[in-house]
Amino acid sequence: MFRSSLSTVLALSLAGFPALAQSPEDPVDDRPVQLVVVSFDGAHDNRLWTQSREMARRTGAHFTYFLSCTFLMTKENRKSYQAPHQPRGKSNVGFAPDNADVVTRLEHIWQARAEGHDIGSHACGHFDGAKWSADDWKQEFDFFRNTLRDAWQNAGVPEREPLEWRNFAEKEIIGFRAPYLAAGSSLNAALRDFGFRYDASQVSKGPVLPGESEGLVHFSLPLIPEGPSAKPVIGMDYNLFVRHSLGIEDKKHSAKFEERALSAYRAAFEKQYSGERIPLQLGFHFVEMNGGAYWRALDRFLSEVCSKPGVACVSQREAMDILAKRTKAAEAASQTL
Repeated sequence: MFRSSLSTVLALSLAGFPALAQSPEDPVDDRPVQLVVVSFDGAHDNRLWTQSREMARRTGAHFTYFLSCTFLMTKENRKSYQAPHQPRGKSNVGFAPDNADVVTRLEHIWQARAEGHDIGSHACGHFDGAKWSADDWKQEFDFFRNTLRDAWQNAGVPEREPLEWRNFAEKEIIGFRAPYLAAGSSLNAALRDFGFRYDASQVSKGPVLPGESEGLVHFSLPLIPEGPSAKPVIGMDYNLFVRHSLGIEDKKHSAKFEERALSAYRAAFEKQYSGERIPLQLGFHFVEMNGGAYWRALDRFLSEVCSKPGVACVSQREAMDILAKRTKAAEAASQTL
């Protein structure tokens, strides 16, 4: 559960951001709102930026986009990037092909922010930082912040930079997810010292309420039952991809994988919606694995659940605010007893 000090911290962290399209007020029976929290790692393919934002408009959902900053660099200027303990200019996920691609991505980021989505950090070159020191992480965070801040200028279009862009880059990125979910012992201290407010790198046995420790709110991707044997799997598209086809692209059975994924999402949701209403978190990547099976399943799932009474499909940032207000209200009620 949240500690009492969290409410004030979270309220400050969300000041000035767009409200939900539909206010997540408690339903008539006073049960808590069922939160559905969807995030995307990488946030690079501009076609999928368009697709995800259109999905959000249709379903009323808000997403968290965990951006990898090397997609704001071109191959030509990759030597400006130095990851901890790696050769200069190396990235496990590559770079943008050209400046035009970068500019389109920057426009998506800015428009998504205006639409109420949460932009978070997925570091830069997608390296396993499980053994990194706090200073190593801070080096990576510096590259992320500076790359995002100077992206319009580096892409050759400084005149197109929005007025509030630099404040956004330097102060509004408060969420993080570690590449490979590799959160080592030094990560929390580095995140806190760098001004992050939440981390989404953990995995839990099932849906759990975000908790607070070391000055950070921790979100966890849950294990959810999947397939004929209901064997648990991390609620993320990549893990389903490995489960279904051993991580090898299989478009022939795409429809089958879509139905299995959708069934798993539905079952995980219904258990909470009819039960304790613990937030359900699901993770995705900007890659259409197995012929887009998992994105199609997500679209169908959100189309079904986001309009249900007592449901709010929100970003991590919004979930923090909602849960903090809920905690504050519960504390106030207990004090009046």
